[in-house]
Formats: sequence, C-alpha cells, structure tokens
Amino acid sequence: MFARLAAAIFGTSNDRALKRYQARVPAINALEPKMQALSDEALAGQTVLFRERLAKGESLDDLLPEAFATVREAARRVLGLRHFDVQMIGGMVLHDGKIAEMKTGEGKTLVATLPVYLNALAGKGVHVVTVNDYLATRDAEWMGRVYRFLGLSVGVIVHGLTDDERRRSYACDITYGTNNEYGFDYLRDNMKYRLEDMVQRDFAYAIVDEVDSILIDEARTPLIISGPSDDSSDLYRKVDEVVKELVKDTATFEKDEKQRTVTLTELGGERIEEMLREAGLLTEGNLYDIQNVTLVHHVNQSVRAHTLFKKDVEYVVRNDKIVIIDEFTGRMMEGRRYSDGLHQALEAKEHVTVQPENQTLASITFQNYFRLYPKLAGMTGTAATEADEFAEIYKLDVVEIPTNVPVARRDEDDEVYRTAKEKYEAVAALIDEARSRGQPCLVGTTSIEKSELISDLLRRRNVPHQVLNARYHEQEAFIVAQAGRPGAVTIATNMAGRGTDIQLGGNVEMLARQEAGASEGPEYEAALARHKAEVEALRAKVKEAGGLFVIGTERHESRRIDNQLRGRSGRQGDPGASRFFLSLEDDLMRIFGSDRMGGMLSKLGLKEGEAIVHPWINKALEKAQKKVEARNFDMRKNLLKYDDVMNDQRKEVYAQRRAYMMAEEVAETILEMRRETIADLVARCIPENAYPEQWDLETLQRQVRDVLNLDVPVAEWAREEGIDDTVVRERLEEAADRAYAARAANVGPDLMRQIEKSLLLQVFDQVWKEHLLALDHLRQGIGLRAYGQRDPLNEYKSEAFNLFNAMLHDLRERVTSLLLRIELRPEAPPPSPEGIGFLDMRHPDPAMAAAELEMANGGTTYEAVPMAIGTAAPRPLPQGVDPNDPATWGRTPRNAPCPCGSGKKYKACHGRA
Repeated sequence: MFARLAAAIFGTSNDRALKRYQARVPAINALEPKMQALSDEALAGQTVLFRERLAKGESLDDLLPEAFATVREAARRVLGLRHFDVQMIGGMVLHDGKIAEMKTGEGKTLVATLPVYLNALAGKGVHVVTVNDYLATRDAEWMGRVYRFLGLSVGVIVHGLTDDERRRSYACDITYGTNNEYGFDYLRDNMKYRLEDMVQRDFAYAIVDEVDSILIDEARTPLIISGPSDDSSDLYRKVDEVVKELVKDTATFEKDEKQRTVTLTELGGERIEEMLREAGLLTEGNLYDIQNVTLVHHVNQSVRAHTLFKKDVEYVVRNDKIVIIDEFTGRMMEGRRYSDGLHQALEAKEHVTVQPENQTLASITFQNYFRLYPKLAGMTGTAATEADEFAEIYKLDVVEIPTNVPVARRDEDDEVYRTAKEKYEAVAALIDEARSRGQPCLVGTTSIEKSELISDLLRRRNVPHQVLNARYHEQEAFIVAQAGRPGAVTIATNMAGRGTDIQLGGNVEMLARQEAGASEGPEYEAALARHKAEVEALRAKVKEAGGLFVIGTERHESRRIDNQLRGRSGRQGDPGASRFFLSLEDDLMRIFGSDRMGGMLSKLGLKEGEAIVHPWINKALEKAQKKVEARNFDMRKNLLKYDDVMNDQRKEVYAQRRAYMMAEEVAETILEMRRETIADLVARCIPENAYPEQWDLETLQRQVRDVLNLDVPVAEWAREEGIDDTVVRERLEEAADRAYAARAANVGPDLMRQIEKSLLLQVFDQVWKEHLLALDHLRQGIGLRAYGQRDPLNEYKSEAFNLFNAMLHDLRERVTSLLLRIELRPEAPPPSPEGIGFLDMRHPDPAMAAAELEMANGGTTYEAVPMAIGTAAPRPLPQGVDPNDPATWGRTPRNAPCPCGSGKKYKACHGRA
C-alpha cells in the first residue's frame, strides 16, 4: 500500500530514471543543426577528435551528447534512418550498463549503434552479442556501414571461421557474434599453449541483444568442450532393449513432470534386475552393488529417455543424429548434446548411431561468462518480468523505454476449452475467419509437434500457410518478414523469427533482397522501388482488416515468452490483436494450474466446443506462471551457487595458466614444485618429531625412486647420528638438483626452458581435465548429504576445495617426475630450407613418461625417452655447447641450473656477479 502511494506521488523508479535520461535529450537535439552542416569528411573526422579528447582526460560521459548526435547524423546519411528521442534514451540506458526494454519494432538494432560507437572510441573493443549467425552477419553488415563511415573497424564472429579470421575480427573496434561463439572462443583460448595463438583480447564492454533469451533461457545450459572417453555405446543399446520392455508397465516407475524426474518403483527395481540377468548384463551381485554402478547409471538414463523425452518435442531425428530442440525457441540446436550419457540413451532409443561418451575438457555457463565483462548491457522486448533475476545474478537494472508511438494492439482475454481437440478446432476456425477478411495471422505454438498438428487442420480446410520450424535462420527471417501480407498465415514456435520485424503489407527490403539476391547495387535499388508502391497499398489493406492477429495456442511457463509472441503485433502504432487459446489438457494447466480451476469449469457445465472467457481466468493463469517462474529462478540460482565454486577455481586456473604463458621462463616455478614435492614425500614418511626407528624408510625409498627417479641410500642416512627430517629433505633436494642440472646441461639451457614451459602447461591441462571429471562425479551425488542433515552446497564447497588442493599436489608431483625422468638426445637434423626452426611440442598424454616429444631447435630434432633408474652419466652435449666454455652456453636464466654441471643455480655459480 505504501509502495503504491509513494509511486503515485513520486513516480516509480522507472519513471524517475526516464526523467533523468530525458533531461539529456535536448542537449543532443541542439547539436543536430551543427552536425547536418558538416561535410561527410568532417563528420567522419569527429572520431579522431573524440579520441584525442579522451587521450587528454575527458570521459565517455563527457563525449556522450556529441557522439550520439554524430551517430544520428551518420545513420541518417548512410542508412536513411534517424534515431527517435526514445531511441536516444535507450542508447543512454545501454551506455550506463543497464537493460533497455523496448517493444518489438522500436529499432533496438539501430539504438545499439549509439553506445557501441561511444564505447568503441576507447579502443578496447565492443562486443555485440546476438542469438544466431544470421542476425550477427546481418547486423554487422547493416549497422557496419555507419561505423565504417565514421572510421571504425567492424568484425563478425560466426561458425566455421579460422583462428586467424577470428583474431582479426576480435581486433576490430566493434565485433558482432553469437553468444555460443564468444563463449567457446573463451574456452578454446584457455586451452592454447602460446599467447599469440589466442584470438580474444581483454574484455571491456558487451551489449547482449535478446538478453532475456541468452541470460535467462539459456542460463542452465553450460558451454562444454569435451573429448572422447571410454566407448560404451554397445551397453546403451543392450540396456535400451531391456528398458523398452520395462516401461510398458507404468507401475514400474514414478514420473514427476514438475521436477522432470523419474524413479523406479520397488516393483520396477525387482523386475529390471531379473531382466538384466536374463539379458546377461547383470552377472554378479545385486543391481545396486558397488561393482554395478555403471549399469545403474545406464539404466537410469535409459528410463529418463523413454519416459520424459518425446520425439519432435524435446528432440528430432535427423541425418542419423538426435538433434535437441530448444524448449524456449523451438529451434534445433545443431552440435549440442545432452550430458551424462542421456544423449547416448536417446540415440539407442531411436536406433541411430550411438556416439561415444565425452569427457569435459572445459566448460562455463553463460551466467559466469558474461559476468567476465567489466561493463555489460542488454536489450530486449521483454525483461520486466525477470527484473529481480537480472538484478540479483548480473547486477543489471531494467529500464522500460516508452514506445515512440502509443501501442494500438488489442489484447483479448484467453479462451479456455475442456479438451485440446476443441481448442485446436477453435484456432483453425478463427484463422479461417481472419484470413477471409484479409487479416494476416501469426500462430504461436510451443513445439514442432503442435505446429504440424495445426498445419494438418489448416490443410483439411484448404487454408494456405507457412510452417516455421526454425530450421534455417535466414529462411526463417525471410518468411517472418512477409508474415504481415494480407491473408498470410504463419505457424511458428513462440520465438521463431525473433530479431526480424513483421511489417504490415510486407518487408520491402526483404522482398527486394530476395529478388536481387543482394542488399545493394542497381538491381536491388530497382527492385526496392518496384516493391515500395505495392507494399504501401497492401499495408493500407491490412490496417483496414485490423492489423496482424497473433494467436497463441498455449500459454508458456513464462509470461515473458507469451509477451514476446504478443509483441510481434502492434509495432510502431500499427493496429493489431492477440488472443490465447487454452485447454484443461495443456501442460501448464495440467501440471501447474489450480485443481479448483478444473472443478470450477466443470460446475459451470461447459458443453463441447464452448469456451469460457473471463479476466479472472487470466489472473489465475498469471499466478500459475508466476509460481513456475519463481521455481525456475530458484533452480537457476541454485545451479549458479554450485557453478560459482567451479568458476572461482576456473578463474584461478586460467589466470595461473596465462601467467605461465606470459613468463619468459618457468625455471623458478619448476624448482619450487620440486622442493614442495620432496617436502611432501618426506612429510608422508617421516612424521614430525618422530625417532628414526619410527620412519617409514621402505616407502620413502620406493617413492623417491618412483617420483624423483633417484637411487639414494635413505636407509643408511637414518643410521647417522643427529639425522632428522630436515637433513633428509635437504639431501634429497641436492640429489634431485644435481640430476636435473645434468639433464639441463645435456640438452642446453634455452631448449630446456622451452621444454619446462611446454610440459608444465600440458600437465596443467591434464590435471585440470581430471579435476573437472572429479567435480562432475562429486556434484551428482552431493545431494544425498541432505539425508544426513548436512547442507549439500557447503559440503560441495568443502569437498571441491580439497579436490583442488589435491589437483595442485598432483600437478607438482607429475611435472617433477616427468622432468627428472625424460632425457633428450640429439638426432640427425632434417633438411630445413629456412634454417632455424621453431618449437613445436606434441605431447598426447603428459601422464605417460615415455611419450614422444618432437621439436625443432636450430635444425635439431629431439626425442624424449624414459631414463633408466639410477642412470647418472650425462649424454653428449649438443654440438657447439661446451660445459667448460661459458661463451658457448648462450643466454642462461639466473634461476636455472648452471650448464657447467655443478648442480648449483646459474646465479650462485658462473652467473654470480
């Protein structure tokens, strides 16, 4: 009550924010005559002047009015488009690192040019993020004309580019690309071995188009780069045959559609054991014995595949592959796979080739990727319903920007039917009626299956129509762009064609491009002129018929998705209408709707084919949607809490990895690792303040030999008077340093530095990959800790921290062991027309001491071989290196072992000043 009273007196926070931005618009408008008076060269020269002012200490905020006025004039000259005042407000919201909610058709693509240009002046790079390759390419080409006119470079990141092409695009002032490509490039960069191979530069500023789709809808799906693991595809097929028979009896499992979970009942557990034994898959013990844990996993995933996942709803079968369908967009997600064996279970179910399981090499969620940007902004037509989530997760405020012309669309109350059949018949009848008067219809569905069902109904009525399953983004854009022609009927998933305007009468530019095959040139201009008059006449006809009619065939779990569909109609003050049709058999009504609603409708005595229409129904549905939205938010928030644990570790690992890559040498790091490894070995076998007779000498001797490749008389040392753990540790350090110095002298200091760095990075990657797998396994079972009255999240944090420390310990030990075990010997130099080669180190599995290393250094190839235990004699030195002549050693780092073979550091031996 007090909040409503305060809003009535002082205005809402959104109203107050708009007033602040509105106050700056007159200053921009006042500069318009000045900008119009400038020549093209002078207008383009503003960029140089702005950059000079920035270099002298002015801020971007100081430049905002003039920069925005410059872009407005450039867009008018180059594109024939002039920014409205409300678009100026949108640009300021984006510049401030907030989300601008602007209705469909308000020109968000053009709005972005304002903050993009202003922030690109700083020279740190601006990323514009779109939802698909087509929009990224279209916007980079379309808006790129403005940026290039003003002297800025524009790049685009889409699927299929080489690393060199990506590097050039990221080096541009402005880079357009998709969320997936940006995320995968980040992960791939952190798997590279040289800084110059990386494609991205430091993050500065990003604007996310359709921000709700990317940061909300896709937030639960991490980006994963994976590699093959053990192949168990045959087991998936055999288990599928058993489970297929099991689930025919619904008494064998319990399904919870709300939580998207399924569990076997007691009967199901007994029956699956019998069936697995008969099939020869369960050979010993009970199903839930420890040795059968893999079999249980396969069974669980197969049961999920058969009971929770429906063909043409969650996935389609295409070209011998299972292709996931995005539940929010209805688009097919090529290249995406369900994790944890679920995708393989679906492949077995549909009898397509079962691909090998993959092991995670690198992963990140969009939530954590986009939080890497120091400054982030977004724009969409629908964000207000998720404002709390944007504020809590991303620290992004949502500002609703008013439309340039008031919205004239009529949003009619929902019609609720008893059965889905009645509902679809009513939808088909309404489409037929609207089409007869020349009114175009956009029919929104929630899945491909339902799109095809409505398509069949319309075919029976001989109603011509287009079905959009969003298979090809460019084709999708062309079809949606013409959905506003008189009598056009377009059936699409709720979000298909997002990013493309539905203009009444048709889209002139799209029609001209289809005819001319390009977006510029004399043919295109001629086609544009031809279609302009035609479209104007059709536009008047459609307006008279009532504008675009949006028909929703089902309510989505999220109000935001419904609002997006509704917002396709009524752009820029055009007339339009929207109406949603529901039935008691719809998923939302069946799973989340109030039971009282069904009872109430029954009592009203609805007859077949009749519908109930009342504002109360809308309110009841909105409450159900709010419950689902709150539940989904909690799920995403919970996911983020767990992912934040891994994210902290990921940032630490990637920062350390980059530090290793940037370092000229890592000899000091290698030495510290060797010291710590030796200290760990001694601490494990010689307890603090223990007597020599309490020492575990046998284990210490064995571990020194296995890890350090040293044969030293540890047992004899223990018999010496006054010996303690410190003395043992120091003697082991001296012995290890001597052995290492011998190898360094054998291969030469420069090459040894290269080998150290390359090996360190490769082993680091290996242990990180194993750590990710361990975290995956930990995550799967950590929820069971709740049964012991312990908080699973705290348990996960604690266990993950211990695993991280174990990973670092493993890294130190492996690097030390490998460098003390491998020996490099020179072979005949291969013919090399260029003379001196470069370091090219291949190491398929750093955990294998006998792995082959091939490299070129001064035309010489070296092969890594395991050194026999106890071998101390140094190999012949490479040609030209004399341990007795420092002049032949080249540049030797101060912390490296001295090439003379003394075992001392260079700075403590020949390098002593």
